[in-house]
Amino acid sequence: MARYRGPRLRITRRLGTDLPGLTRKIADSRPHPPGQHGQGRQRFSEYKKQLYEKQKLRFNYGVSEKQLRNLFREATASRDAAGVFLLRILEQRLDNIVFRCGLAPTIPAARQLVVHGHITVDGRKVDRPSFRVKPGHEVSVNSKSRNNVSIQESLGSPSLRLPSYLTFDAGTMTGTMISTPDREDVPIQLEENLVVEYYSPRL
Repeated sequence: MARYRGPRLRITRRLGTDLPGLTRKIADSRPHPPGQHGQGRQRFSEYKKQLYEKQKLRFNYGVSEKQLRNLFREATASRDAAGVFLLRILEQRLDNIVFRCGLAPTIPAARQLVVHGHITVDGRKVDRPSFRVKPGHEVSVNSKSRNNVSIQESLGSPSLRLPSYLTFDAGTMTGTMISTPDREDVPIQLEENLVVEYYSPRL
């Protein structure tokens, strides 16, 4: 399935939660999904609950269904709890790190910075958004891009607080991963056990 490029606020309303990685806009308080058919009584089967939790991850981190499924396979092979490990490796994506450092207002905007060559890891340009940042890595804006207007605006009004696993030097526009992300660092309301229940019979 291709990456979603449609209206973002519609997704947050459908899933009933804010997704800061997808959009800065806040889901309104209307108690029904968007569209003329969304105003009836909502019935949530177990499958639908699992699906919605999985979709929260897909849309917040901007990954395709194939990418998320492959990451879950990796998570099930780890010694840690599959759900927590999955969240950890999503948080370690380079586009997410750029976003969490406040260099971009959303993950799609951070992905664009990475793809266009504005970001370096340990001094080397990395243009792959899925690159996995590890403890000790330094993520920076290259010297030619530090006056980029969108970067400056985002730094002036970051979407989220800096997570515990990162430090950031605004002077050099450099973020350093000091530890692996914890479950508490994930910025969305999520029941990861339902994501595990969704994927486990489908691998």
